[in-house]
Amino acid sequence: MALHYRSFGFQVLAGMVVGLLLGLVARQMGAGPDGDLNWLATTLKTVGSIFVSLLKAIVPPLVFAAIVASIANLRALDNAARLAGQTLLWFAITALIAVAIGIAIGVIVQPGSGLHGTALAMGKTDSMGGWLDFLKGLVPGNSLALSGSTKITDGSASTTLSFNILQLLVISIAVGLATLKVGERADPFLAFVRSLLAVVRAILGWVIRLTPIGSAALIGTAIATYGWSALAQLGTFTAAIYLGLALVLLVVYPTLLILNGLKPGPFFAKAWPAIQLGFVSRSSVGTLPVTEAVTERLGVDKGYAAFAIPLASTTKMDGCASIYPALAAIFVAGFYGIPLHFIDYVLIVFVSVIGSAATAGLTGAIVMLTLTLSTLGLPLEGAGLLLAIDPILDMGRTAVNVAGQVLVGIIVAKREGILDESAYYGEGELAPA
Repeated sequence: MALHYRSFGFQVLAGMVVGLLLGLVARQMGAGPDGDLNWLATTLKTVGSIFVSLLKAIVPPLVFAAIVASIANLRALDNAARLAGQTLLWFAITALIAVAIGIAIGVIVQPGSGLHGTALAMGKTDSMGGWLDFLKGLVPGNSLALSGSTKITDGSASTTLSFNILQLLVISIAVGLATLKVGERADPFLAFVRSLLAVVRAILGWVIRLTPIGSAALIGTAIATYGWSALAQLGTFTAAIYLGLALVLLVVYPTLLILNGLKPGPFFAKAWPAIQLGFVSRSSVGTLPVTEAVTERLGVDKGYAAFAIPLASTTKMDGCASIYPALAAIFVAGFYGIPLHFIDYVLIVFVSVIGSAATAGLTGAIVMLTLTLSTLGLPLEGAGLLLAIDPILDMGRTAVNVAGQVLVGIIVAKREGILDESAYYGEGELAPA
């Protein structure tokens, strides 16, 4: 998928500024005639919802086709098992570093300790995560990973169907491994899957072109709905999250690149379109085609990138699954006045490194947060405290997720000798001596 990154980036930036201004205007306009949202806030919310719905609609076929094709691509790689093992190892290493930073910042800042009893914008999360729920959730209830929910409103029932992305991931991995087992007899099926992936990516490319409009609407909705006062009450927590994200993105990732003999400059210059798109779209899966494209531009072998990036987009979440749940758990404990002990921090590390697949692309970090809270025995109601600012946090989390996905592909490719350093550096630049 060809994108004019510079012009597109300017459009996204302009959309964010416009959204901020429209959100402030909508906030100043106050409530509508019936006490609900005014027309501007309603318009922003509707446009933002349409954009998110378009992304969600394209995710199921994208996840299935991308994962199946990525696993099948291992057949064409030398040392496929070693590459897969190295990829998963570096997923765990970067997650471990990220959660350690999250815990350290939480212990020093103690973001929730001063808010006990404060009237915050409370919410209720529909997504709960416990270890038994997580394990049960891994097992597909049907071959399409469909789940249904029924709501009764004013005496009438309505049923909606949705894809369980985590179960779809399990199905996709199973089908991908089966294609490796079957061998050449699976070639017609793989040809269909690869064609499906190409078609889905083309459609996703059209949706991504709407990102400037979608980002304006989403940011405008967050400002119009919550305003600065509600967000300011959680300002310390927000600042702590972004401090952790900044340390991982601007300190840890460059350090890992340098330790592996690579300059950080070309990484940020070429990976920026994917990082930026992750920030505004808040979807690692929705950003997948751009992430894979910039990874290849950075010199990663195309065959390996086709395996690593689709897998990373659904399971590699340094922002959502490491920094955020660590800091959020410390925040909730402080808010309710519950002390945490050494074993609790060990459990946070374990959950963050092992349970990151619970974030699964578009589900955000709420499931991961409730999984962490339930493991520590903390009140699940604490997740509701953070819903008001979740859109603001999710932007930064997803940007770091995407950067980490590209980073791991580059590091593994470099260590395994399949990185084209002339492509990484470009003309006129030299590798470190």
